[in-house]
Formats: sequence, structure tokens, C-alpha cells
Amino acid sequence: MVRMSAEERRESVIRAAMIEFARGGYKGTSTEAIAKRVGVSQPYLFRLFPGKEAIFLAAARRCCERTNEVFCKASEGLEGEAALREMGAAYQALIADDPDVLLMQMQMYVAVASAEAAGDREFGETLRAGWMEMYDTARLALGTDVGDTTQFLAYGMLINVLVSMGFQPDHRVWAGFYESVQPQRSQQSE
Repeated sequence: MVRMSAEERRESVIRAAMIEFARGGYKGTSTEAIAKRVGVSQPYLFRLFPGKEAIFLAAARRCCERTNEVFCKASEGLEGEAALREMGAAYQALIADDPDVLLMQMQMYVAVASAEAAGDREFGETLRAGWMEMYDTARLALGTDVGDTTQFLAYGMLINVLVSMGFQPDHRVWAGFYESVQPQRSQQSE
């Protein structure tokens, strides 16, 4: 059996943390659950990360990075409407292929709001920075019009809400979307 390096183990913790936090939220996820998913002890987990907050922030950063990478790859060499369509389709594929990415995003928003309601603004700074990277990537691909970027991200957030709430592709709430961002209908719903 090949032993993992500390960096490889750290990566496995981040992947496991994304899954656990996506499903249980910041407050509802124990470090014990993350350690168990990775197959390490809690003391080892804390040799890699100073605490639960650091693990959550690393998982949240990874979630934002992954989404940002999808936007960058999809919009490479494109701009304007073509970039919008490709980024939208790529994002939709990302959350369809890995629902934990969507759930982790939703948990990030809840965790920041909860921390700030308790007076901890610092917690959200890292998460806002990651979100701003996605914003800047979209804005660069779409051009200098802030309105286009806002509209693209607003549609993305609405898609997040509708998908996370389980609205099926044939539900009437999808009727107002551009065809390129409507979820794919299964053969059964046609």
C-alpha cells in the first residue's frame, strides 16, 4: 500500500469536507464525520488544519475555484453572448454532474449569513473573495457591461435555488429562462 503525502491527505480532506459540509452545513457537520470519510483520526485531521473553520474555508475555496475554472474553460476564446451561453451550459453541467458543488455553495451562503448575524464578519471575507473571482471571470468574458454580468449571475443564483429545491425541468418556473439555460428535459417529461 502506498502512503499518501501530507499534501495528498490534505487534498483528500478537502474533497471529503466538501461532501460532508455540502450535505450537513457548517454547524451540522462534525470533524469526526470528515475524518471518518477520509479514513484518518481527528487528531491527524487537526495536524493538517487548525480547526473546523479552516477545513470549511478550504472546502469553500475549492468549490469557488472549481466553478471559476468551469467559467474560464467554457469562455476561453469567446466573449459576449457566446461566452454567456457556454458558461451557462458548463455551469449547469457542473451542478448536474456533481450536486455537492451546488449544495456547498448554498451552505457557504448560509454559513456567512449565520456568522455575520453572530457578529463575525471576518469569516465571510474569504468566501466573498472567492465569489468575487467568479464575478470577475464572468465580467471579463461577458465584456465591460456590469448589467450583463449581474444578469448572468442572477440567473445562475435562480438556477441554484430552483435546482436545490427540486423543481423538475418541465415545471412552469423554468418557462422564463432562455432556452440555453433551461434544464434538459428527460424523455419521460416530453
